[in-house]
Amino acid sequence: MSKRLKKPEWIRIQLAAGNKQAKIKKLLHAGSHVTVCEEANCPNRSECYGCGTATFMIMGDICTRNCKFCNVMHGKPKPLIANEPEQLAKTIAAMKLKYVVITSVDRDDLIDGGASHYVTTIKAIRRQNPTTKIEILAPDFKNCMEQALDILAEAPADVFNHNVETVPRLFKKITPSCDYQQSLNLLLKHKERLLQIPTKSGLMVGLGETDEEVEKVLIDLRAHKVDMLTIGQYLQPSHKHVPVERYVTPEKFTEFARLARNMGFSRVASGPMVRSSYHAEKQIQA
Repeated sequence: MSKRLKKPEWIRIQLAAGNKQAKIKKLLHAGSHVTVCEEANCPNRSECYGCGTATFMIMGDICTRNCKFCNVMHGKPKPLIANEPEQLAKTIAAMKLKYVVITSVDRDDLIDGGASHYVTTIKAIRRQNPTTKIEILAPDFKNCMEQALDILAEAPADVFNHNVETVPRLFKKITPSCDYQQSLNLLLKHKERLLQIPTKSGLMVGLGETDEEVEKVLIDLRAHKVDMLTIGQYLQPSHKHVPVERYVTPEKFTEFARLARNMGFSRVASGPMVRSSYHAEKQIQA
């Protein structure tokens, strides 16, 4: 068993002050909503709750995949909750959110991967919150990509996000049920269907990749018409997950950001504590 690396001084979790965080948690609990903030043990959840924002996870909290970096439970998911979209829309209205991120577990048990539930959720949010911008952080829709994309086109989100997560060499180790080219194809095919909708992707560093491999992923993403990019430090959720192989310096994250902008990404968020949906509303408005 390898020795765990000591966290450097630049890895700092922001703690929120005041009553805003408690209020957000109360609203989420009242609506029985799952957030990726809690399920993925996100280090920014205190800060985001303190700012009155959250990333909602629909279709339950049990994933059909078993990725080695992820803190979400895996196994046999429960049936979809029919009124979840309306309940979520009500919570978003109560929180007075101007920008929301909707993600989900992988639902390989569903014939469309959950695409219809995404659309129902988007429509419900827009009925009750017509000015709220919606970003979806979608799964790869394994075995049903074309069908899922056709369904999602019925009610496009304002931003379509799907993370490649890591470099191709590490896929079998880190996310064995997923496929790098599948992720790239999903992003490209969404752009080809809906040219006006920004596409977004992200990856974690610190899993054993090289800087050269990170650069190659950025080249691949731009070749597949991805507009927006996030890069953040992988943090091991527990001893059961793959360990951190390196802590990337803030200076290196700045280099990655400069490289990405030079490649043509329209928006780039790159830093140790950056996560896919971290300050997403600022990224799109920047």
